[in-house]
Amino acid sequence: MSIFGKNFKKHAHSYSGRVYNSDRKWIVPFFVSLVVWISLISAAVFGVYSSSSYDKDLVNFDVKSDDFEGSFDEIDVDKASAFPKDKAPRLAYLISGTKGDSKRMLRTLQAVYHPRNQYILHMDLEAPPRERMELTMAVKNDETFSEVENVRVMAQSNLVTYKGPTMIATTLQAIAILLKESLDWDWFINLSASDYPLVTQDDLLHVFSNLSRTLNFIEHTKLTGWKLNQRAKPIIVDPGLYLSKKSDLAITSQRRSLPTSFKLFTGSAWVILTRSFVEYCIWGWDNFPRTTLMYYTNFVSSPEGYFHTVICNTQEFTTTAISHDLHYIAWDYPPKQHPRYLTIKDFATMVNSSAPFARKFPKDDVVLDKIDQELLGRTHRFPQGAWCVGSSDDGSDPCSVRGDDSVFRPGPGAKRLNGLFEQLLSDDFKSKSCPS
Repeated sequence: MSIFGKNFKKHAHSYSGRVYNSDRKWIVPFFVSLVVWISLISAAVFGVYSSSSYDKDLVNFDVKSDDFEGSFDEIDVDKASAFPKDKAPRLAYLISGTKGDSKRMLRTLQAVYHPRNQYILHMDLEAPPRERMELTMAVKNDETFSEVENVRVMAQSNLVTYKGPTMIATTLQAIAILLKESLDWDWFINLSASDYPLVTQDDLLHVFSNLSRTLNFIEHTKLTGWKLNQRAKPIIVDPGLYLSKKSDLAITSQRRSLPTSFKLFTGSAWVILTRSFVEYCIWGWDNFPRTTLMYYTNFVSSPEGYFHTVICNTQEFTTTAISHDLHYIAWDYPPKQHPRYLTIKDFATMVNSSAPFARKFPKDDVVLDKIDQELLGRTHRFPQGAWCVGSSDDGSDPCSVRGDDSVFRPGPGAKRLNGLFEQLLSDDFKSKSCPS
C-alpha cells in the first residue's frame, strides 16, 4: 500500500469520534478526491475516451425538439408502423456492471437491442481484466454489432461506489462519449446488469415517436428531513476515486452548511433524459451544472440527487421533468437500502405496472426466461421486431437479416406503455413536477 493509501486508512479510522478545531486533516484527502473527480469528468468531456467497436469519426447532429406534447392513438398490434427517418426516435443506453456481471450485461444488451439505438457498456474496475476482455470480445465478435457499429465498451474502467460520486462521474463520462462519437439520438437511458425490459424496443420506440423530444423522465422530490441531514451535510471522501478496492465512504465529523443559491432534490438514480438536457449537464454553458457537480462530489448517494437538482433549478428544463423513472421496483417494508430481488411471483405485478423496465433481478432467474417468452417474443439473440426480416424456417434467426430500422411493429407492451403515459402526461400529474 502506498504512503497516501496508509494515510487515508489512518485518517478514515480517526474520523469517527474526533472533533476538529484547528486540525484540518480531512482537507487533504477531500481536495485530492475533488481534483481527481473533476479531472475524470474533464477527460470525458474533452475526448479522452476509447471505443471497442470502431474508430471512425462520426458526425454529431443537433436534435431539435418537437412542438407537440404527445398523442396516443389506438394501436393496431397486427400492423407495422413506419415513420419518416427524422421522426422515428433513437435511444442511447448505458449498461453498467461489476465483477461477475459480463454475461448479465450481454443478456440485458441483447434484450434492449435495436439497430436504430446506440449502446455503451461499462464494467467497473472491480471486475478482473479477463472478464472485461471477454465482454469486449463478445461485442466485437457479434456479427450484428460489428455490421451496425452501434455498440461500444468503455476501455477505461472506473471503480464505482453507489454512495459516492463515482457513479455520476462514470455516467457523465459515458454521456460525453455518446455525444462526441455516436450519431444523433434523442434520449439517454441508464441501466444496470440487474435491469431488464418488460416491452420490446419496437414497443418503446413506437410510443416514444409520439412524445415531445423535450420530456425527461426522472423521479424526484424535494430533499428534506433525515435525508437532508445525512446526505447533504456530512463531509465525505469516496475511496473509489483513488483506490483499487471498494470500501465504505470516509465521513468526517465536520458538517457543512446547505446551499442558499439552489434547492436540493432527490429521487431514483434510474433516468430517461433528453439529449438537450444531458448536453446542458456536460457543457454547462451558464456554469450551474459545474457548480452543482462540484457540490455533489461531497454528497452521500449523489446518483440520487445530481440530475434531479440540476433539472429542478433550471428554468429551461423544470417543466419538462416527469416524476417517474419508468421502472418497476419492489421494496421491502420498511424499505431497506436496496430494493428486493424480483422473482416469478412478481411477474403479474410487473406487467400490470405498465413500466417498460424493471429491477433488480437475480442472475439467470427463471422470471427472465418468462419475460423473454411472454413479453419480448425472444427466441434467439434479440427480441423480434419489424427490423428482423430474415426467415425463421428451420429455427433460423429472423434478426440475422436487417430491414428498415424506422419501421416498428408495436405489440401489447406498447398498449400498456400508452396507458402509463396518458397518466404521466395528465395535467394533474405534471403539476407536481419540481415542487417548490
